Amino acid sequence: MENEWVIGRRAVMEALKAGRSMGKLLVAEGAGRGKGGLGPLLEEARRQGVDEQQVPRQTLDRVAAGLNHQGVAAQAEPWRYAELEELFQRAEERDEPAFILLLDGIEDPHNLGSILRTADASGVHGVVIPKRRAAGLTPTVAKTSAGAVEHVPVVRVTNLNRTADELKERGVWLVAGDADASARYDEMDYSLPVALVIGNEGKGVSRRLKEKCDFTVGLPMKGAVSSLNASVAAALLMYEVLRGREK
Repeated sequence: MENEWVIGRRAVMEALKAGRSMGKLLVAEGAGRGKGGLGPLLEEARRQGVDEQQVPRQTLDRVAAGLNHQGVAAQAEPWRYAELEELFQRAEERDEPAFILLLDGIEDPHNLGSILRTADASGVHGVVIPKRRAAGLTPTVAKTSAGAVEHVPVVRVTNLNRTADELKERGVWLVAGDADASARYDEMDYSLPVALVIGNEGKGVSRRLKEKCDFTVGLPMKGAVSSLNASVAAALLMYEVLRGREK
């Protein structure tokens, strides 16, 4: 596979911290190199022996393809998708019940990036996405996640329904977010192994997958708009799991 471009200071720094192999680092001519600028990033790149090249900002504009590059971009090895077993290993290493996300057709890479950022912050052990009709790991996802893509394992599966069955066989309870659910999101006991199921931005959770879920929960809506952005709804559910477990 060809190398991927990692765009922006935070994304590049997190990729360096994660030890991803980098071919070259492009830095805009005249970019600030002090402590408040690119200094720490460039120091880490030099420590790892990454080849730094100063280029005109127009070159970075072309590479970034509309993303805010902040004067830096790196060519790195492709993001590695994890295996499902790795998620359970992370939970075991942390001595925690499994906390997994199943994303049922999240198509917007910005939503996926935002979800990964919150997943990292709220202690999710890993995220499962389908191979078809869904966003995968891309420079846009990495940029939006502020580098969290380097720290949250992402599993890409052919059949999400089959994966749901496997999770249930391993003792994981499936909880789907659903606008029509009768139960509120804060009425659940999340202390057991749990997988939150987040649906597509427009269609929600598919019928077959919803039927496999043990519970469906909804968020109270008091305004005129009937639904939340997928990444916002996912964030509320993730932090409710964290809150419930800490309590």
